[in-house]
Amino acid sequence: MKKEQIRKGFVFKPYEAESQSLFDKLLDIFQELITHTSGDFDEAMEWLEQLDKEYELTNEDYTLADFVQELKDKGYIREEVRPDGTKGGAITEKTERAIRQRALDQIFGKLKKSAQGNHRSKMSGRGDEHTGDYRGYRFGDPLERISMTESLRNAQINNGVGDFSLTENDLVVEETHFKAQMSTVLMIDISHSMILYGEDRITPAKKVAMALAQLITTRYPKDTLDIIVFGNDAWRIKIKDLPYLQVGPYHTNTVAGLELAMDILRRQRNTNKQIFMITDGKPSCLRLKDGRYYKNPNGLDQHIVGKCYTKARQARKLHIPITTFMIASDPYLQQFVDNFTEANQGKAFYTGLKGLGEMIFQDYETNRKKRIK
Repeated sequence: MKKEQIRKGFVFKPYEAESQSLFDKLLDIFQELITHTSGDFDEAMEWLEQLDKEYELTNEDYTLADFVQELKDKGYIREEVRPDGTKGGAITEKTERAIRQRALDQIFGKLKKSAQGNHRSKMSGRGDEHTGDYRGYRFGDPLERISMTESLRNAQINNGVGDFSLTENDLVVEETHFKAQMSTVLMIDISHSMILYGEDRITPAKKVAMALAQLITTRYPKDTLDIIVFGNDAWRIKIKDLPYLQVGPYHTNTVAGLELAMDILRRQRNTNKQIFMITDGKPSCLRLKDGRYYKNPNGLDQHIVGKCYTKARQARKLHIPITTFMIASDPYLQQFVDNFTEANQGKAFYTGLKGLGEMIFQDYETNRKKRIK
């Protein structure tokens, strides 16, 4: 009787998407719309109704009203009374967290799980992370760092098993790495040009900020991330405010953003510090000492540009590299960014909106693996 031959190989079959409930499908679309509408629930639902009419997203068994009710039941939205006395919907903290996680998944992909928190440096010594290497005990080493297994082994080899004794010369300590921590300031341009020429540039910038915030708070909780926006002036915003971020009728005061970023990083005790700047336009505004604004949107104003170069050099003296992500392709703007980058000895990327997130992620991951000097 012949034995049945077992064949090894690959079996190919048509792709089958993961099954999703109708609620989950609508929730994914809803989160995207909420990001585009800067957290405006009513506007997002208007868009969703239009999409439903065009693409028949719902059916008789599950309507948009059912979806809204389930959003309430699951804590994604809440009812609130507006200043004019009318009632309306608003997203909750749960939705804000979900949007940040969605942005992280969209831009950076499904990141592999790893140990929380920390950026290795190449320095060995009294640190936090075990290296697997051993050295002799030195006075002052904490007792918890002593490897008892290796120390007992040395005692048996040095003194024999019959007359066992453990001396200081037998003690062995496991080497550890210091865990470097990174302090990052992300600057986002919210001048009017971020929505000009029929291109929405602020939404991708928001997504990048939300993804970076989610990455740092979940994977590297010992790092710090501060987010500032700059138009005519610059100010800090909280991570929870990111979904609601909007462009204003502003010029671009890059100097104010850099001043605030450096002021924040001066207060951080971490050795590794960096600034990421997302912008699409030229610096066109300064605030004078008397409080008035000096604005010049026509070309590159040498007075404003000169101030930018000065701030870049100051950051360099403070050992704060600046990485500029320029969402523009104008040759004269690229020349400005080149000169700015040279003054700081930082880096610059000229990118479209599609590759913005990947570039920032790669640069962050690269910087956290080295000690910035």
